[in-house]
Amino acid sequence: MSSEVVIRCRNVGKAFQLYARREDQLRQALFGFWRRYYKQHWVLHDISFEVRRGERFGIVGRNGTGKTTLLQILCGITKPTHGSVEVKGRVAPILALGAGFDLELSGRENVLIGGAILGLSSKQTSQRMQSIRDFADIGEYFDQPIKLYSSGMGARLAFAICAHVDADILIIDEALSVGDQAFQAKCEAFIADFAKHGTLLIVSHALGYLEQICDRVLWIDGGHVQESGEPHEVLADYVEEMTGVPPADGKPHKVRRKG
Repeated sequence: MSSEVVIRCRNVGKAFQLYARREDQLRQALFGFWRRYYKQHWVLHDISFEVRRGERFGIVGRNGTGKTTLLQILCGITKPTHGSVEVKGRVAPILALGAGFDLELSGRENVLIGGAILGLSSKQTSQRMQSIRDFADIGEYFDQPIKLYSSGMGARLAFAICAHVDADILIIDEALSVGDQAFQAKCEAFIADFAKHGTLLIVSHALGYLEQICDRVLWIDGGHVQESGEPHEVLADYVEEMTGVPPADGKPHKVRRKG
């Protein structure tokens, strides 16, 4: 693992605008300079952490605590309300698999678009097309419109694209919870191989998997950093907090709260 920091998150906060009425959005656009027509809903509060090149970094937390929003900020999908994010290298974001596909276009056509978005030239994508098709393993549906796909087929194709873009950083949000067992095993094998040379940031509820693969784990709750450190310690504290059951070794871990 290198000492070079490739992901730096400093005091990041994110608030969404909640409007009570649809017309309030127009009022905000027209008169927002003088007053606010929405309520702020904060999902992240002063999140700070660093990830080094080659590190395998996990994030845990209950549903709705801001994990996916944080990953979207790291990938540039949305901007923080305050704070800063620095990411060095090509990122392959496996988030909400298939959500960005054009439903009217075929799988092959969406591969060309997805490859371009992730930094591949048209020639590079074309050269890898057969390998992407083989990885997705969706048969003749590869040349059919995405609107005919099941959610699992869309997930297969999206993961296959991300697996072929020569990324420096792989950012994963619960990707292993989709598809059949064979596809999950294929994804796990790819991730294990990628982790040997790339930087991995993964959000998952599969705590055993995170403890096995990660060098460090960050626990977020209520949009705040609760704890960061060795996977065994952080995950034990997380389980104890969520279930009220002490660790199996009988030694309760003291939660180090931050933020």
